[in-house]
Amino acid sequence: MPEIRRLPADLVNRIAAGEVVERPASALKELIENAIDAGATSIAVRLAEGGLGLIEVTDDGCGMDAAEIALALERHATSKLPDEAIESVTTLGFRGEALPSIASVARLTIESRVGADGEGWRRVIDHGELAGDGPAALPPGTRIRVESLFHRVPARRKFLRSERAEYAACLDIVRRLAMARSAVGFTLEHDGRRVLAVAPGEGAAARVARIVARELAEDGVVIDVERGEMRLTGVAGLPTFNRGVADHQYLFVNGRPVKDRLLVGAVRGAYADMLARDRHAVLALFLELPTGEVDVNVHPAKTEVRFRDPAVVRGFLVSALRHALEGAGQRSAQGPAGPAMARWQSEPISAPSLSLQSLFGRDQSRAPAGVRESGAIWRGYEAAVLAPEARAEAAEPLSGDAHEFPLGVARGQVAGTYIVAEAADGLVIVDQHAAHERLVLERMKAAGAGESAAAAQALLLPEVVELAEPDCDRIEEQASALAALGLAIERFGPTAILVRSVPASLGRADVTALVTDIADDLATNGDALLLGERLDHVLATMACHGSVRAGRALSVAEMNALLREMERTPRSGQCNHGRPTWVKLAHEDIEKLFGRR
Repeated sequence: MPEIRRLPADLVNRIAAGEVVERPASALKELIENAIDAGATSIAVRLAEGGLGLIEVTDDGCGMDAAEIALALERHATSKLPDEAIESVTTLGFRGEALPSIASVARLTIESRVGADGEGWRRVIDHGELAGDGPAALPPGTRIRVESLFHRVPARRKFLRSERAEYAACLDIVRRLAMARSAVGFTLEHDGRRVLAVAPGEGAAARVARIVARELAEDGVVIDVERGEMRLTGVAGLPTFNRGVADHQYLFVNGRPVKDRLLVGAVRGAYADMLARDRHAVLALFLELPTGEVDVNVHPAKTEVRFRDPAVVRGFLVSALRHALEGAGQRSAQGPAGPAMARWQSEPISAPSLSLQSLFGRDQSRAPAGVRESGAIWRGYEAAVLAPEARAEAAEPLSGDAHEFPLGVARGQVAGTYIVAEAADGLVIVDQHAAHERLVLERMKAAGAGESAAAAQALLLPEVVELAEPDCDRIEEQASALAALGLAIERFGPTAILVRSVPASLGRADVTALVTDIADDLATNGDALLLGERLDHVLATMACHGSVRAGRALSVAEMNALLREMERTPRSGQCNHGRPTWVKLAHEDIEKLFGRR
């Protein structure tokens, strides 16, 4: 029989480190939270090699004396629980596992001083072993250095991501905690370069706009709503100010950054009738409620919470958000009667067509006359950007028998969005934007699969797009692949991308919105997908920007041209987001509607 035994202390700490310290960002989070709990008004963070080489956090908090430093390095030793009422904890950290866990898998140096009259002290723990203990010279507060994280634990280190990815995770942690504590000043340096600096005492709304997106100051609404003992504050972006992923939603509960499904679902519900399903709101929300109504002791990393009454919390968030957005008046998107479009959808976008033969390997000379005529009309339509003068000179409406074509012959357009066509076996309704989005995507895929690069349209003046540094890193890594698609970019400083050309099929696309959405795609899928799959996501984003928008009036000839190209294009039955591009009402279905069957 196996013998039951107590595990040695060093192994216990390494096991605990596996729960608390998953990566450099995890260690950084614990150290910053300790600094905040110590009453710091200024926190300085220094990183090297994305946190793999160095993590240093310096604060001006209450500090510790020599005995307290030694005690803080023992497991389950904390100053944050004055009694056993763990359900009433108000500090960010309280388990007392962070410092000994980090010290078991890295070289940890703690230097601290209590007040101006106190004596500074240093203690060094190298992978669980005491390596130094003695006086130190430093101002009041605490400085903690973590070096060579997982250096002696290769099994853990090999599962870490690249330096850039680890740095991006560390930057996200600092940004979230800086938003959670607007009364505290933060600075962040990475490899000797200042990345972030926010002064203490600025308002929460100003801090959020400074960190998340400067546009929120104009394109957001300030929220401050109370219901009973609950209060919701923060900034919510207007529905027209949206992003392609939900990574720009920052949620806090009692000052603690969390990633909670209930809160995410509430945000999605509040914006449900104002945003497309593939677009996401930009916001930062701070929920305050009694400690007895929320359990923060759910996960070792303290990123998850559990509410006593989830339905009440969700209802409060949804109603508060909707009320704030409706109060924005004309700045806000319309309700179901007038759905809003993203700002990059407001301008007409050209999409010059490439040769169908070169794209799909078919000989147009063998196509029926009606198809050849339609192809010519559609190419002229795209190249002319639907200009009024071009519509006046368009060819006569294509005539033909509905039995000749699977998608029938166009008979008209409804709401400037849907093409109505008569087919041999029923009525076909086509979403013109969704359909053309698929056509543009397949065209770009075919061009990208060729030996030569896709046609590019040089910008008269290169455009500078400002992004977060991790987003710039991801786009820079894909520069050669993007160039093959016709999007020529280059790095323009730490937080900017210079765009020199765009794919010719996109014409006058909004360059800033296009590059921003590509950055979001890479952030969501870049590490998890192979290169080919990543490019498919990028192509889908480009196609969305280059497709005909809903609300654009088409001539009958143009509508027929779109139908004919749909019939020739692979996978044209669904758009790039999985929605159908056309539906059919069979004759029998129509007869049932009128009681004939």
